[in-house]
Amino acid sequence: MKKHILAFALMGASAAASAQFQVNPQLGLNFQTLTNPPAGIDYAARAGYSLGVDFRIGNRLYLQPGVALGRSSTFFQYNDSTFSEGKVVRNNLKLKTLVGYRIIDNYQFDLRFGIGPSYDVLLSNDVKDTEIAWNEGDFNKGSWNLDAALGFDMGIVTVEPGVSFGLTRVFEDNPTVGQIDSRYLTYGLTVGINIGDDDKNDD
Repeated sequence: MKKHILAFALMGASAAASAQFQVNPQLGLNFQTLTNPPAGIDYAARAGYSLGVDFRIGNRLYLQPGVALGRSSTFFQYNDSTFSEGKVVRNNLKLKTLVGYRIIDNYQFDLRFGIGPSYDVLLSNDVKDTEIAWNEGDFNKGSWNLDAALGFDMGIVTVEPGVSFGLTRVFEDNPTVGQIDSRYLTYGLTVGINIGDDDKNDD
């Protein structure tokens, strides 16, 4: 039994040593809107940005944890007799772990796909340009999401469009906003560089 455990441990250490490891600092744009607007309200995404870093661990099949600071903005408009509009500007910290697969894997070009969970920690939330009485306490402090991304690597340059589907309600369960069942929907594009092991191992 001990021999089997030792053999598995040695196999795991060998696989970890032979796996690719890359660090990917990146800048990004994001466009965040909300789903399920209540009657009389329209949502629309506005441009935001992010700064972060991903890590890729593995060869053809890889793990992609990452962290990013981001700022996003969503426009909203009430279409009733009072007619009011404004925007919500958020600063957040995104933590994610994707599982990815390199569909094309060669020295000149990589095409890969990743999917997995993420969690957005709300750092600040500012409702601007409106008289609507939403305040920071009306919004959930965090949001679980399902992220998916399609990546392109050309030499040291990496480009990754992606989408994040919010699984957590945007608003807290209180009398003011408890009936609004909206989730975040975020489209993003990051551009970065690959630093680290670029050996191609088609395992």
